[in-house]
Amino acid sequence: MAGPKCHAIVFDFDGVIADSEPLHLRAYQAVLKDEGIELSRDDYYAQYLGFDDVGLFWKLARDRGLTPDPEKIETLVETKARRMQALLSEGSILFPGAADCIKRCAAERPLAIASGAFEHEIEMILRSAGLRDCFKVIASASDGVRGKPAPDLYVLAVAKLKETSAVNFASCVAIEDSRWGIDAAQEAGLRCVAVTHTFPAAELSAADLVVNSLSEISVARLEEII
Repeated sequence: MAGPKCHAIVFDFDGVIADSEPLHLRAYQAVLKDEGIELSRDDYYAQYLGFDDVGLFWKLARDRGLTPDPEKIETLVETKARRMQALLSEGSILFPGAADCIKRCAAERPLAIASGAFEHEIEMILRSAGLRDCFKVIASASDGVRGKPAPDLYVLAVAKLKETSAVNFASCVAIEDSRWGIDAAQEAGLRCVAVTHTFPAAELSAADLVVNSLSEISVARLEEII
C-alpha cells in the first residue's frame, strides 16, 4: 500500500486561523496617525495585507514618496507591536471552525505555522485557545527571515519540521488566505489551499484548491491535490 502523500500541513496564521487582520489594521492606523500618515482599509487590503510589519512600513514609505529610515521603522514596528498586544488581549479571535480543523488535522499529520506575525502574538492566541500543542513548529517574523511574498517563512517552517518529521516541500500543503501567501508557498515548492476568509475565490485562483471555510479541509482532501 502506498504511503501518505501529504506529510505535513503548514498554516498561515493571520487571516487563516485568527481573524486578526482588522486588529492589525487598527494598530497600523493608530501608529501611522501619530506620524501624520493615513492608511485606509481599502489600501491595506489591496496593497499591504500579507506583509510583515517591517515590510509594510518600508513599502508604505516608498509608496508615499518618503525616504525609509531604518531606525524610525524599527521604532514604528515596536510601537505597533505594543498596540497589537493590547488588542489581542481583549478576547478570542479565531475563525469559526479553526479549532476543530486544527485538532482534526493534528491527529493525523504534523502541523506548522508560517506567519509574518511575531511569535509571541501567535503563541498567546494559540495558548488561550488550547491549540499550541497541535503545532510542532512555528516560523514567524521573530525568526528574522524575509516576509511573504518571499518563500522564506515556508522554507524555514519545513526545515524546522524536518528536524522531527520525514517531510519534503512537495509533500507539504500550505493553508493561505492571500495571493501573497499563495505565491510564497508555491515558490517554496508547497501545494496550497486558499480559504476565502479575506479575499473572494476569484482572487485566489492560483491556489491548488479554494475553500470557503476551514471546516471543508481534511487530510484526505489535501491528499487529493498532491
